[in-house]
Amino acid sequence: MDKYTGKGCLAVDGPGFSETKLKNLSSPPQMRRIKEAMTEDFERRDWIPCTEEVLETLNEGVLIAHANRIVFVNSGYARMSGMRPEDLVGYDIQLIYTPEEWAFLEQKIEERVRAGHNRCEFAIPKKDGSRVPVICSSRTVEDSEGRQFAIATFTDISEQKLAQKRLSEANEQLEARQKEIEEDLALAARVQQSLVRKSLVWGGLRVEAHYHPVRSIGGDLGLVSPFEEEHLNLLVCDVSGHGIGAALVANRIHSETIPHLRSSGPLPDMLRSLNRFVMQNIDISPFYFTVAATRIDRDARRMVFAGAGHPPAMVVRPGQEPRLLESRSMTLGALPNAVNSEATLSVDLDRGDRVVFYTDGITEVFDAHGEMLGVPGLCNFVCETSLLPFDEMKQGILDRVAAWRHGPPLDNVSLVLAEVL
Repeated sequence: MDKYTGKGCLAVDGPGFSETKLKNLSSPPQMRRIKEAMTEDFERRDWIPCTEEVLETLNEGVLIAHANRIVFVNSGYARMSGMRPEDLVGYDIQLIYTPEEWAFLEQKIEERVRAGHNRCEFAIPKKDGSRVPVICSSRTVEDSEGRQFAIATFTDISEQKLAQKRLSEANEQLEARQKEIEEDLALAARVQQSLVRKSLVWGGLRVEAHYHPVRSIGGDLGLVSPFEEEHLNLLVCDVSGHGIGAALVANRIHSETIPHLRSSGPLPDMLRSLNRFVMQNIDISPFYFTVAATRIDRDARRMVFAGAGHPPAMVVRPGQEPRLLESRSMTLGALPNAVNSEATLSVDLDRGDRVVFYTDGITEVFDAHGEMLGVPGLCNFVCETSLLPFDEMKQGILDRVAAWRHGPPLDNVSLVLAEVL
């Protein structure tokens, strides 16, 4: 059996019929010689005329080949190729393609001959040299006299290819935009991290701070802000939500908070001002934020604390149960009278005392059994790590929280520690 008795499948771009091929293909003497040589053979293939009417009703293109020559094409195939059926019948299939295309087609023909059928992506050469992308389904059939024929159907997929091209272009644009966004986020993350003071020695205090957003940037805010030589302000803020929106709001709150801290005004006034600012200028519903703030004298023997809906701050002496400093005001950003008339709490400090501020990204974590760490669990960690040197306490808490947590972090984490010298 001749291995060229059928049609292979190939999806390529390249030249179509050459001028010489087109001339020979449409030359009456050339076609007459070919058809005369094959007339006797065609007369014996009485099954093909019987199927022509059916094949002409199909939307797909149909080609039948025998011994490497085209026996029949329907009008659908002729329309795809831009050639008349009478010009294609009797033509050698190999002459339609470039040598490179034909080498590939030979492999596909062999696959079809072995399996009896084949289906793949293909391209029909057109008279003008262009290509029509198609899905080709081919099968080997045998007539009553044992002759092998290849029957191939072709479905035009030009629209799908055009859609794929447009989708590819759109994906390239999205990838470029995604890269721009990632670069912007990287810059925003560096800016946000620059707002967090990592360590500080001021007056009678040493301070350590940590911030880690669950995404590139987040809605937590930690401030360590000295006021000249008089006192040190520590503040932790947690904005609802995650990502870019929460980070923008947190940074806006940061810019509003700094002037209040530098003016050394009462902490309750600062909370009221922040609450009013957010309600008047940030029209997001539902939206809220929590704050824990303290002001410590330079000699570090007295501290004023004010919390608004925030998890309790802690004051711990090495090896002892931490003292909790509960918020006296409600969560900010939702109610105009959220700040309590007695919003502050005064705390006396001694040498060696340590103050702990944090966001709920530390306490609202769950173990493998679904148990939340919570404030009691954090109290245990703070008590344990209070026995460590101060510069190891921050990491000690973070390591214990990570060991408790099952899976990756789901919320932003902020932690600010201070030790009285």
